[in-house]
Amino acid sequence: MKRRFLQAILVPAFPLLTFSQPIEVAIRPEGTNGITSPEEVEANGRTGNVSQPAMYVYLPQGAAAAPVAAVVICPGGGYTRLAMSHEGHDFAKWLNTNGMAGIVLKYRMPNGHSEAPLSDVRQALRLVRQRAGEWNIAPDKVGVAGFSAGGHLASTVATHLADSATRPDFALLFYPVISMDKSVSHQGSRRQLIGENPAPEQERAYSNELWVTPQTPPTILFLSNDDKTVHPRNSTDFYAALKRSDVPAAMYIFPSGGHGWGMRSTFAYHRAWTVLLKNWLREASFLPKE
Repeated sequence: MKRRFLQAILVPAFPLLTFSQPIEVAIRPEGTNGITSPEEVEANGRTGNVSQPAMYVYLPQGAAAAPVAAVVICPGGGYTRLAMSHEGHDFAKWLNTNGMAGIVLKYRMPNGHSEAPLSDVRQALRLVRQRAGEWNIAPDKVGVAGFSAGGHLASTVATHLADSATRPDFALLFYPVISMDKSVSHQGSRRQLIGENPAPEQERAYSNELWVTPQTPPTILFLSNDDKTVHPRNSTDFYAALKRSDVPAAMYIFPSGGHGWGMRSTFAYHRAWTVLLKNWLREASFLPKE
């Protein structure tokens, strides 16, 4: 019994596989976000003062019979810093274990320039499609994922469509900030993105539940019912908007877990959401059928 217990607690978050070093690709920023202080990286991987965007490309190991789907990943952090480990690199590695490419986006903080993060994720999507042949990626299977404030960014690029090169083919949203409506928004993300007292049109422009159309890509949402950081209404209102526009969508609300669990195996429903996500990706033809 003791041996079985030890084996159980030593099981890692994903299989014991080797991963090649990611390909780091600099993104040429459009404009500036005004940050001149050096970038800061904490021991837990959280990164602040981002003024130079970049992306880290994880490709599945081994030869694939056909080009694979890819996901541009937007870590959370309240538009102040980025949780690059459990909401970025760890998720990219998990995607690799399931035959997908994971691209972790280090996007700029707004710092009074609300357009900067959206510009960065659009640039990332454009670059992935430009280099799809080189990386064996299917250019019509490039999605976006976002956690918390990164979920706001992912839902922004999914609803504020500019052109076919920057439209994600699907969206994966984890406990996302969606609205800038003061009554439901995450106040820190709202303040960092649009300021303390934004004009009504600015608040509306970044309330993504108001911008869903039939062209919004298929979306899946994961969240916890007891999230005290980002109100679940952000997700439920977005899901309702998706259904009003007949966008294929799914949403899973777990009874507990709070906020910010990402790829942490300590989250009680870690295995559940990974299985649900794989099934959804297969049903939507972004992963091969088993």
